[in-house]
Amino acid sequence: MKKQPRALGIGMGFVFTCGDVNGVGPEISVKTFNRIWPKQHGKLYFVCPANIFIEEINYNRIRFEFEIVKNFEEANPDPNVLSVIDIGRTKREIGVPTEESGHKAVQAVKVAYQSIVDGHSHAMITSPISKLAISLGGYEFPGHTEMLAEWTQTENYVMMFLARVIKAGLMTIHIPIKKVPTTLTKKLIKGKFKVILNSLQEDFGNPTPKIAVLGLNPHAGEDGVIGTDEKDLIEPIMKEMQPNFFGPFSADAFFARRMHEDFNFVVGMYHDQVLIPFKLLDNYTGVNFTAGLPIIRTSPDHGTAFDIARKHKADDRSMYQAYIYAIKIAENRKRASSTPLSE
Repeated sequence: MKKQPRALGIGMGFVFTCGDVNGVGPEISVKTFNRIWPKQHGKLYFVCPANIFIEEINYNRIRFEFEIVKNFEEANPDPNVLSVIDIGRTKREIGVPTEESGHKAVQAVKVAYQSIVDGHSHAMITSPISKLAISLGGYEFPGHTEMLAEWTQTENYVMMFLARVIKAGLMTIHIPIKKVPTTLTKKLIKGKFKVILNSLQEDFGNPTPKIAVLGLNPHAGEDGVIGTDEKDLIEPIMKEMQPNFFGPFSADAFFARRMHEDFNFVVGMYHDQVLIPFKLLDNYTGVNFTAGLPIIRTSPDHGTAFDIARKHKADDRSMYQAYIYAIKIAENRKRASSTPLSE
């Protein structure tokens, strides 16, 4: 008899946000709800202006039941009903980042975050936001990661990228390339290594992960000839944290030889060092995850795609995978918290 897969996320709540309403966020959300119904796990919520949601379902034939309510307290607990949390009517200017779209995007994240604090949701899945739009809306956050880190008062966190073929993370995130060398300190590297190791063990259920570390300089410094950051900064901390960390590797040779296949996780020193190979490998199913936060937040690994907004051709596979990873991480955290410590 074939073993049936264990049902995940039962009894949990998962909250989606609309992202920038002038982009593809509402579209990929509705498409994702269609994809997962009726096999959804737990109760689903969608934080979105009601008029945007209604407009979107008029363009997409839906396969799920829904209700529109003002808050989580009013929501129907039935997991077969999507509860749309209306955050107020908004004007839509398709394909354009605006002050209003930036304000609504942040408002949706705030409402979703509060639902986790209040115990209605166990994880949030966020649609893409525009850095320009949220700046026009009066917010200084570079993105979701920094926003949630501030709200949760988390100083040490890591932006991770998840896909079937590779999992990776960053030492530095949205900063100019010229600031990377001075930002990389022993304290920062050691702290982020600890977050990565802890997340792989607790969020992904891997007690003994193999973690590859990429060097900062070309050829990983080539024994100090090209740069000494590897010998002075990275290698000493790796030795402290053995046996889980390996490298540092020259990034070009590492990916050219497909060495990522031999490791559970890859750590890069700056944004494009990881994101370029990751996006070449993930085939539009990549997921962004913020490790180190007390809450769970995942999102599709792409932007607002203003250029194809409301052209009905946005690919929702990455959004769907963000939902699947949110379930798995929530289950793993639940399991880790209930596992008694060994004496």
